Amino acid sequence: MFTPPKQKFLPIALCLIFFITSCSSSEETVVAAAEEPVVEYIAPSTIENEILNRINDYRVSINLSALNNFNIVKVPALNHTHYMIDEQEISHDGFNDRASYLVENADIVSAAENVASGFTTAESVVDAWIASDGHRANIEGDYNYFDVIARKDSDGHWYYTNIFVKKP
Repeated sequence: MFTPPKQKFLPIALCLIFFITSCSSSEETVVAAAEEPVVEYIAPSTIENEILNRINDYRVSINLSALNNFNIVKVPALNHTHYMIDEQEISHDGFNDRASYLVENADIVSAAENVASGFTTAESVVDAWIASDGHRANIEGDYNYFDVIARKDSDGHWYYTNIFVKKP
């Protein structure tokens, strides 16, 4: 059995301990940072602002409170809008995942979603949602925050994801 001399072993042991503890510390920092949601601000476009204003105008016209913008909603809405563009069709695929993300990262208690495509103005998409019983129920629902994403595909065809949430 080989036993290294003490004077050579001590510097090697110290370097090894330093290396191990510095790696552990970095990994803990990375893990902790990964647990925090990264929410970057997504600036609203003109059509998105118009949609939000029209929805709030409608709510106020029927004696409901206006909703507040909530930027974290834009993250799952943007991802879903890109998904619909890739699929070339509107859907609510993955809505439960979007709602779960918002429960975990924004402390919401309920959520609803309106989607659309093809409408070229804020007025036309909001009017279509109001004309639809299910979409209108979401607009008139017991929510206090919302946001919307509107994006065009490569052919200039619009896709929309509007998410409503309730926070305590």
